[in-house]
Amino acid sequence: MEAQKYDDIRPYREEEMPEVMNRLLSDPQFCSIMSKANAGIPIEELKTKLRQLKNIYDFQVKFICPMLYMLVKEHASSLDMSGFKYLDKSKSYTYISNHRDIILDSAFLDILLVEKGLDTVEIAIGDNLLIYPWLKDLARLNKTFLVKRGLPIRQQLSASIELSSYMHYTIEEKNQSIWLAQREGRAKDSNDRTQESVLKMLNLGGSGSVLENIASMNIVPVSISYEYDPCDYLKAMEMQLKRDNPDYKKNQQDDLLNMQTGLMGYKGRIFYKMNPCISDELLKMEAGMHKNELFEKIAKLVDRNIHLGYHLYPGNYIASDQLDGLNRFAHSYSANERDHFLAYLKQQLDKIDMPNKEEDFLRKRMLEMYSNPLKNKLEVESSI
Repeated sequence: MEAQKYDDIRPYREEEMPEVMNRLLSDPQFCSIMSKANAGIPIEELKTKLRQLKNIYDFQVKFICPMLYMLVKEHASSLDMSGFKYLDKSKSYTYISNHRDIILDSAFLDILLVEKGLDTVEIAIGDNLLIYPWLKDLARLNKTFLVKRGLPIRQQLSASIELSSYMHYTIEEKNQSIWLAQREGRAKDSNDRTQESVLKMLNLGGSGSVLENIASMNIVPVSISYEYDPCDYLKAMEMQLKRDNPDYKKNQQDDLLNMQTGLMGYKGRIFYKMNPCISDELLKMEAGMHKNELFEKIAKLVDRNIHLGYHLYPGNYIASDQLDGLNRFAHSYSANERDHFLAYLKQQLDKIDMPNKEEDFLRKRMLEMYSNPLKNKLEVESSI
């Protein structure tokens, strides 16, 4: 009965898999995409293989993971992880990470965990991104639970309570790990900061104090570092559009373009750093603080871990030197690396096609995207 409360947001259960699979395999758009992603394999053969999968884990490991490895092979140069020693295989965790890519942040986490012998995670995703029925089916089959967006104000609180309650149930009763972005939407400038509203939502589903409720979620901050962000030019373009028109908002086609670009664009090296679970640190905090102060302090603790865990690349140092003109980090890259990064930057800027294109503004915004991880990491290191 407890689980049934969450039927409209939870991932699909294994007994629902045959019905969902039949819907997916009857959808022309899904079949077309699946065929392109598995070039050279006849569609009927793919359908037969999918129908033979016995459970969700097999679906992920035998169908989703191979496609992800193909993406890494074709559109990245490496995918690595450190910090596995901080994880206890017997525990469930709430992995909270900075948010770089709409789809891949959680997907790459899954394959890295599977490589280490751990289960995949349940994934929080906004229902606004699942614009086709087959997308929602595919996501929920892939252990996604839905975050309801765009609700009237009266319904927002009840939806947040339901979401938080489900997440507590998942961690504490199902012993199933989850992934959650540190903020709603991606940080366009890569100046990653945890939204306190995310932490307030996590608190709603608990029955103890703020610190007890959030500590019970076993938060593991995860630092995600992409050498190149394929969506960097789209993010810069969106910044100018918002600057020129404060009422500008992306539409569904914009979201689809960002998803496609993130999936198929070149990412270079990708690195995940698992940081220690912060539950013990939370329980040592002064419980008598005002709630708002507590949430602020918890957010800063998550941010500190994420910033310290960044894996830096030559482009981060080059971007910083390009912005301030001081060449403070010239020892951290070669002339060839600088020329390559600046050529990449120009190539990305050239992709921007918009009225009143302001190249200096766009270039500065893109440089900030690559310099902010370095800036934030150095600030934490200087405070230690």
